Amino acid sequence: MSASFVKFNDFVHALATKTHNLNSDSLMILLTNTVPNAADTVVDTTTTTCTVKSTSNAAEIAAGNGYTKTGNAAAFSSGSDASGTYKLILTSPTAWTATGGTIGPFEYAVLYNITSGSTSTRGVIGWWDYGSAVTLQSGETFTVTLDGTNGVLTLA
Repeated sequence: MSASFVKFNDFVHALATKTHNLNSDSLMILLTNTVPNAADTVVDTTTTTCTVKSTSNAAEIAAGNGYTKTGNAAAFSSGSDASGTYKLILTSPTAWTATGGTIGPFEYAVLYNITSGSTSTRGVIGWWDYGSAVTLQSGETFTVTLDGTNGVLTLA
């Protein structure tokens, strides 16, 4: 299942002000069924379900049945810089497997920096839109498949 990646507007500002160190910070992917907004600026991890805040207030799906609060890690693989272009390559997070019930529905996977800011102001990076809601039935799995060659994003 392919999805298009959309960056949050604040991500560019956050890079310029040292909010993100893409080569060493811990990046996470959470699932939501509310469309994020490009104007969102933070993920609040203090709420019962994490919330993408500022405009959309997109709530993370509820934890349980194989999904844990804050989502899964997207580990740094490499940050190559060729001829002035940086390419962020992350490993795909561990797949979510529904056990004992369903996971979802969700349509969006949000990439954020769990290392930056305080627990209520984690830096946002971007999200993938899967085009329609997904609900995992018990025994089914879902993986956010990240491109190990072209990367999640490039900065030129």
